[in-house]
Amino acid sequence: MLSIRNLNKTYINRDKKFQAVKNVSVDIQDGEIFGFIGLSGAGKTSLARCISMLEQSNSGEIILNGTDITRLKGRDLREVRKKIGLVFQQFNLLMNATVFDNIAFPLKIAKKPKNFIENRVTELLELVGLTDKRDSYPSKLSGGQKQRVGIARALAAEPEMVICDEATSALDPETTRSILELIKSINIKTGVTFIIITHEMDVIKELCHSVAIMEDGKIIEQGKVIDLMVNPKSNSAKQFFSKSLAFDIRDHLKELPEGGKLVKATFMGDSALKPFIMQVIRSFDIDLSILSGGIESVGGTIVGELILKLSGNAEAVASSIQYFKDSGVGIEVIYDANL
Repeated sequence: MLSIRNLNKTYINRDKKFQAVKNVSVDIQDGEIFGFIGLSGAGKTSLARCISMLEQSNSGEIILNGTDITRLKGRDLREVRKKIGLVFQQFNLLMNATVFDNIAFPLKIAKKPKNFIENRVTELLELVGLTDKRDSYPSKLSGGQKQRVGIARALAAEPEMVICDEATSALDPETTRSILELIKSINIKTGVTFIIITHEMDVIKELCHSVAIMEDGKIIEQGKVIDLMVNPKSNSAKQFFSKSLAFDIRDHLKELPEGGKLVKATFMGDSALKPFIMQVIRSFDIDLSILSGGIESVGGTIVGELILKLSGNAEAVASSIQYFKDSGVGIEVIYDANL
């Protein structure tokens, strides 16, 4: 388990101070895929570099399996770093080395026996689907293949945790999906903990179990991905998750009669497949229009989101909203014509 407590990181450049990480605390469970998401400058990469001990934090604790690794030095620190694999946005491969030698590099640095290196690299080539590229050079690989080499290299020393810093940002959408599926598969097969640094919500929804949303160096909201998607509390979480709100609500306000409401209805799991809309129309004397919406899979759970216009008798509208709530549907009133 990884526990981060009150972590701070400040950079000093020409006597100017900039605090990139501000009092961050978070717990990451063994075997979890945990995401950190935020806009550029939110502090994600600085936090990742502190976790990996590429940079020293100014204060706070990073507790890995009961040991505060910020206090380690010398040999002890080098041993801990072996337990943390890194995957980079720009691959960082050795261009004059073959795929085999790139993956073998950390094992050679650790002075592992040749037969161990041969067996381990062969195993990893099969794991990432690059057995036929063993003797190829990076210049002959596609972006997705290069990132597969990077993932294999990060796994070479059998780390307990792998940090992926914007690992799919340089890839096209189709290749991104294949890399996310690969990470998910490796997590299931090996139980390795993955920390995902990204600005892309699709990556979080497709891959991660839990997420922390960062802004201005701080974590402003964290929890299970599905929970934050269904019930985001911070404005940033709502902006990241609420794709279906990407239409102009103002166009519909002038059409909303007295007593009417615009609501966001979120359906999760089995409820996403139930005919709630038809049931509401049949049960209550209201007019109901679907303005926007969609359905997708988030971590294997079906989630649907609809923007609805409800109008009619105010009491009937209120009763229909209560019916949704009693049925396990998440309801957020976006606009109330009475207010």
